[in-house]
Formats: sequence, structure tokens, C-alpha cells
Amino acid sequence: MSATVSPLAPKTYPDMPVLRGVRMATAAAGIKYKNRTDVLLMVFDEPAAVAGVFTRSRCPSAPVDFCRANLPAGRARAVVVNSGNANAFTGVKGKAATELTARSASEAVGCGLDEVYLASTGVIGEPLDATKFAGVLGDMHVAATGDFWLEAAKAIMTTDTYPKVATRTAEIGGVTVTINGIAKGAGMIAPDMATMLSFVATDADIAPAALQALLCEGVGPSFNSVTVDSDTSTSDTLLLFATGKAAADGQAKVESADDPRLAGFRAALNDLLKDLALQVVRDGEGARKMVEVTVTGAESDAAAKRIALSIANSPLVKTAVAGEDANWGRVVMAVGKSGEMADRDRLAIWFGDVRVAVNGERDPDYSEEATTAVMQKQDIAIRADIGLGNGRATVWTCDLTKEYVAINGDYRS
Repeated sequence: MSATVSPLAPKTYPDMPVLRGVRMATAAAGIKYKNRTDVLLMVFDEPAAVAGVFTRSRCPSAPVDFCRANLPAGRARAVVVNSGNANAFTGVKGKAATELTARSASEAVGCGLDEVYLASTGVIGEPLDATKFAGVLGDMHVAATGDFWLEAAKAIMTTDTYPKVATRTAEIGGVTVTINGIAKGAGMIAPDMATMLSFVATDADIAPAALQALLCEGVGPSFNSVTVDSDTSTSDTLLLFATGKAAADGQAKVESADDPRLAGFRAALNDLLKDLALQVVRDGEGARKMVEVTVTGAESDAAAKRIALSIANSPLVKTAVAGEDANWGRVVMAVGKSGEMADRDRLAIWFGDVRVAVNGERDPDYSEEATTAVMQKQDIAIRADIGLGNGRATVWTCDLTKEYVAINGDYRS
């Protein structure tokens, strides 16, 4: 955790309500960080429905493999998360660490191994000594409490400068349900699924298959539309749990994601996922500015997204933002190299509300003063209209500062 909190951090945290059916506890195991919590246990006293999406990296961590194997069963009783060590690229030792952790959790909670979910974040390639925390899971299970969301978010941080939490309510068939979520992420963030760790729970009664469909749909415009540095983690994990406790209030179980009763819930879930995803970007390592990149007029939505990511991931665009330099030529460059169809002579570019380029050249009314005023803001919008079709996409990124290099230049030391 950085000594200084990101200037883009939220000014206040939401009041996180207790969510029926889930309890949490944290512990300080000294895995990498001194004098701070680094292990989180989430307990579902009765089996919760579970859905998950994971990294598409070809070098996934041992916990990702473990979760993928358990997901088809669709039930969860325990989640164990550690920070400071990713347990990735750790070979047979990594698998042994997940087995020890899962066995300890199943004994502590009294559940099957296929009802345990694991996630690890931190350094890649270092064996994880799971004995450091496996022995305390029993005590954590006893101490776990529902009013613990902010503390849970703190326990999973690595280079994050603030904990990331969000909460929403929705109605399903006239019954009010709650959705709570936490996330961690600051570096190695690029849209290839969840690009960090995030755990979301609801007291709604929704079947695993419906939950999975909702989650897969929700990550597209949220976690899969953010990038800090274009690097996709080995450990990306986003898990969504439904405890079903709202059934006691008369909520009828929802079996299908197509059920019209889910309209409000879907909107609330998508809003919460976007909230958490943008908090991750606002905590981008060394970030001082938030950048929203919108591409319109592309051949398709998919093409628009690839062009938007080409802009958002460009070190030259990001360093120009850091230097408050309205260098729109770098946006031209990023559009041109994206691999998607573009017509130089139809391209138009805006920084904020100021159109800086149109019809393939600098806008005749271009004002350096007006554009510089946009670049001096903390939140900056860049838009490129390709002029070819109706494709549209928005992605979010942050600037690239000297501090990003400093943080990642000595991450292991």
C-alpha cells in the first residue's frame, strides 16, 4: 500500500450494509506486508450460488485453476483471499498451497472442497507459504462478522492506495435485495475479463446459471473496459455470490437470466461493477488523472473498442495527459495503429468539448488556451469519431507518471 492516497480516490466511502448470509474476517499473516491484514475469509453459513469470470492469460495462477475446477458445482461456502503473493508460476508447490488452504478452509467451515474458492494477489513466481495462514482459518471462521466489508477490502490490497467498496439495492418481484462488492487493483490492469480481484455478493435468490449469465454480460462495459497499463494479470478473478436470503422476504427464486423480474437487479449489478472498475482505474499506480476515451463512427462496436484501447494504452497519449499537453497528434497515431479501419480524412478528435481536429487536419477554430484548460482538469474526456459507421465504445484509463515507473521499478524489493 502506497504511503500517499491517490488524488483520484473517493472522498467518502459508502456505508456498507450487512448482507444476510455472508460473514467475513481478516488476519495479518505477514505474507509480504508488515503490520497489516493480508488474509480474508468470507463464509457462507449455508451454500450460496456462485458465478465467476477469470483471466484469459495462458499463464494463470494456481488459485484460478482451483476456482475454475469448482465453478461447475455452482455452490460456495468459503472464500480465502491472500495478498502479497500471487501463487502464480509456482508449479507443484503452488498446487500444494491451494490444496492446503482449501483443506484448512473446508475443515474450519465444515464444507466440501468443491465449496471453497481461493484467490491470491501479489508477486508472481514466489512460492506461497500457506502454512502462515491456514492454521488461523478456524479462528477466523468463529470471529467472522457481517459488518466487515471495508476491512475486507483493505485486506486484499497490494499497491492499492485505498480500499474499493460499492453497494446497491434493487427489487426482484417487489422484494428489495442488496448487492455489495469489493475490489483490488492498481497495476497490471488491462481488460481481459476481471483484471484484478473482485468479490460481489447479494442476498437475492438467483440460480447459478442465471448468475453466471448476468456476470458475463456485466463485465463487458465495466471491468473489460478499463486499462491502467495494458498488462493482464495471471490472477484475475471476479466472483459473484447469491446467498438466497431474500427468499425469506418472499422473493421467488430466479432460474433464468432472461427473467423480466431481473431487469432492476441487472441494472444495479452493472452499475456496481462499473463503479468498482472505475475505482480501480482511479487508483492506477502513480495516477494523477482519469481519462475517458470514447470512439464513435467506427465500423462496429468491437472495432470502436479496439481503437479506444489503442488510444487508452498508448504510453505517448498517457504521458501527454500526465504533462497536460494537448498533443492530439498522438491520438491520430493511436487510431492509425489500431489495426481497425479508419480514414485519415474523415477523422475528428475532441479533448473535452473542444474539437481539436476535423476532416484530417487541425480544426480551423483550434484554441491552444481552451484545450490546455481541458488538460489541466483531473478528469479528461478524449473522443475520436472515425466517420465510417455506427460503432461506439468507451473505455477508461489514467495517465502515466514517473511514480508508475518508481512503483514498478522496485516492486519486489
